[in-house]
Amino acid sequence: MPDLAGPDMPWKLSILDGFGNLWGLLLGVFIAGAPVTACPTRCHCIEKSGMTVVQCMSRNLESIPPDLPRDTVVLLLASNHITHIPNYAFKELHYLQELDLSNNDIETVDLGAFQGVSDSLLVLDLSNNRIQSVPKEAFARLRAKISLSNNPWHCECTLQEVLRELRLDPETVNEVICHTAVQEEYAGKPVIQVLDSGINFCNFHHKTTDVAMFVTMFGWFTMVIAYVIYYVRHNQEDARRHLEYLKSLPSSSQISKDFDTISTVL
Repeated sequence: MPDLAGPDMPWKLSILDGFGNLWGLLLGVFIAGAPVTACPTRCHCIEKSGMTVVQCMSRNLESIPPDLPRDTVVLLLASNHITHIPNYAFKELHYLQELDLSNNDIETVDLGAFQGVSDSLLVLDLSNNRIQSVPKEAFARLRAKISLSNNPWHCECTLQEVLRELRLDPETVNEVICHTAVQEEYAGKPVIQVLDSGINFCNFHHKTTDVAMFVTMFGWFTMVIAYVIYYVRHNQEDARRHLEYLKSLPSSSQISKDFDTISTVL
């Protein structure tokens, strides 16, 4: 029986094996280099120690990317131009543990900004932004260690109530400074230092409210008195004119005399 393989068959088999190994290598590189999940444009997603890290630092972002991977554990958005944290910005990120929003231009934080991550989030960095105030509900039920340093805070009752519920980063707590305050004497001082001294911003708030209510009530009372005085004087003037009109009318005796004179003449 003739040798079907022939003398050239081992050489052909080695070529086929080489192509198989090459395709296997290319496929392995493709699989190894593919991201675990879709990554937002202008961000870089990597898997580190079994955790998905989304790195969007210094990418000139003006808003929070809407298409963040749902398995994100660490989200780095520092050093961008983000100005606003809207409601439900991270609601799909149920595994999120660390969120860095430092060194942005954030001015407003919606009351539902962190809904959906309150149970998982462990670290939140909002330092070096432009935040003056936040609604009390914004950080509701958050257990994360939070950094709020180097923001132009306005120290008043709402901020006091917000800070009372937060777990502030102990390393930066003294850098949370009153840029402005309901009492000017506290501007430029650390918020915690002012509160620890026994100052209660909510008392100032109530006093201010009471004064405003008093001024408003006094204004209304003054308007009512002025109207009453005007009404009385106006009616007095009308009464005086009516009386003068009545006096100008001829009396009944004068009419009788005039009638008698006319009869005599006739």
